[in-house]
Amino acid sequence: MTRRYWNINLEEMLGAGVHLGHEPRKWNPKMAPYISAKRKGIHITNLTRTARFLSEACDLVFGAASRGKQFLIVGTKKKAADLVAWAAIRARCHCVTKKWLGGMLTNWSTTETRLHKFRDLRMKQKTGRLNRLPKRDAAMLKRQLFRLQTYLGGIKYMTGLPDIVIIVDQHEEYTALRECITLGIPTICLIDTNCDPNLADISIPANDDAISSIRLILNKLVFAICEGRSSSSSSYRINP
Repeated sequence: MTRRYWNINLEEMLGAGVHLGHEPRKWNPKMAPYISAKRKGIHITNLTRTARFLSEACDLVFGAASRGKQFLIVGTKKKAADLVAWAAIRARCHCVTKKWLGGMLTNWSTTETRLHKFRDLRMKQKTGRLNRLPKRDAAMLKRQLFRLQTYLGGIKYMTGLPDIVIIVDQHEEYTALRECITLGIPTICLIDTNCDPNLADISIPANDDAISSIRLILNKLVFAICEGRSSSSSSYRINP
């Protein structure tokens, strides 16, 4: 794979607090190789290693995007949800920003059935067919639509399992991560000092609590995905 320059700046990461970990009592000993020091009662992540793995992740998503692969970004905790939704829109990816429904990937046939129901209800609402139903029936279907929009709105255009899943918080999204491992779907995961770096295919050591840190990591990945998609389009125009 060709190495590319993703403008990953250590000072920028410092400013975003990417290096700030948890208190030592909360750490996972498997994170020892990714921790450079302990200051003011918290572990400090080695940003040189963060830059290395972030660059590898950017290379991976660039190559996947250039081949037309599909991405799912998962981040359901309050601090991450809006950033994940924005990243998904910008990179034209699918996303989950609310509660992860168990079996969303491993029981894909059930998820697919829910998505068909969701699309059907959306179409009925757009065409006004819901409003022509008896009030009680219409109210019940609108409640169903609201629930489906809440939990499946970010994957409403997903027609099959994703090729790569990006996970913002390993602890919060552990069920999603285990489903990806079961299905053999490659994962990129932000890991704080209390995480297990061996679970994801590419683990990026970084502060997964600070909005500025999450934003910086997602920005780099989104840029790489967009560049990959642009590369694919350019190649198609040059070699029809």
